[in-house]
Amino acid sequence: NMSLFNVYPLNPIAITKANGSRVWDDKGQEYLDMYGGHAVISIGHTHPHWVKRIEDQLHQIAFYSNSVIMPIQEELAKAINEISGKKDFQLFLCNSGAEANENALKLASFHTGRKKIIAFKKAFHGRTSLAVAATDNPSIVAPVNETDNIIFLPLNNIAALDTCFKQNENNIAAVIIEGIQGVAGIHEASNAFLQAIRKNCDQFGAVYIADSVQCGYGRSGKFFAHDFAGVDADIYSMAKGMGNGFPVGAILIAPHIQAKFGMLGTTFGGNPLACAAALAVIEVMQKEQLLEAAKTNGDYLIQALKQIQGIKEVRGRGLMIGFEMDPSLQDFRKTLLNDFMVFTGEAKPNVIRLLPSLAITKNDIDLFLKRLQDAIALLQQKTI
Repeated sequence: NMSLFNVYPLNPIAITKANGSRVWDDKGQEYLDMYGGHAVISIGHTHPHWVKRIEDQLHQIAFYSNSVIMPIQEELAKAINEISGKKDFQLFLCNSGAEANENALKLASFHTGRKKIIAFKKAFHGRTSLAVAATDNPSIVAPVNETDNIIFLPLNNIAALDTCFKQNENNIAAVIIEGIQGVAGIHEASNAFLQAIRKNCDQFGAVYIADSVQCGYGRSGKFFAHDFAGVDADIYSMAKGMGNGFPVGAILIAPHIQAKFGMLGTTFGGNPLACAAALAVIEVMQKEQLLEAAKTNGDYLIQALKQIQGIKEVRGRGLMIGFEMDPSLQDFRKTLLNDFMVFTGEAKPNVIRLLPSLAITKNDIDLFLKRLQDAIALLQQKTI
């Protein structure tokens, strides 16, 4: 018998149906989804406009290679330009976040002719060769991926950044940074730090890569979390919420970085179905004003979490939130899931991550807050 390669520690739940911020298992049990399949569900599960956009495209053409003109790619570029405000940037389409970061890093090295990359402690950029080398987790870096081309610096330490640039003056190809570190447990890069990255990249001719895979696409309340710092990056990487579950990724590339034939390439990247899904996401974000909603509902949720006994610290922006539980409340994520039917994310040792749909309603947020308080009360009884 063929088995599934056992790399995922699974919750013993089979989800077979989803709508908005709700999912149902094969037994009909309903759950509140505050996790969005890991920040992927941006406009809500099975949004009718998204379903129709993909379905209509499916009847026209689902796939052709990047050897012909594809008007739908041009349409998507125009839509991203409009919602992101990154005028004159160029779009390269791929299929995932790791691929987006891989292409961003490769492009930076082509552009500068250099090898060294600055990344940060606790960073996560993906699992392909260069992306994983720039990820600060030795357990997922295979021996063949190990390289001395990556320099890991502490997050938000401007002095260490300045020193590193001075020591390596003309060897740094790029700096890659998440606007808000996700896998690490929701840690924000400060505005001053992102401004210092921009300044050093300008001074030393390096490329500033904004990894916006998890923190981008409106989740922070701005289209890119990095934009709170008021400076542009040279390359933005995107995926996760970009397709609302359809596999699609991309990089936005500043106008001064030149393309040449064959430099980057992909079979499936930018296929018509993926473009239709991505267009649907932007159309819904604009129509339902989801950037504004992420900010307003995120502020509301963060303020409410700060009032709750049993929560030690709340971090994040918009609907990208992490909160640290009192260590006495063990297995909190499992309790929320199994006893209170709420999906959340986590980060070790005891951080709960919230990455809900940007279209989540205030009623659903209130429902979550109630279940959260009930879960804390239940665990506090058990520890007495």
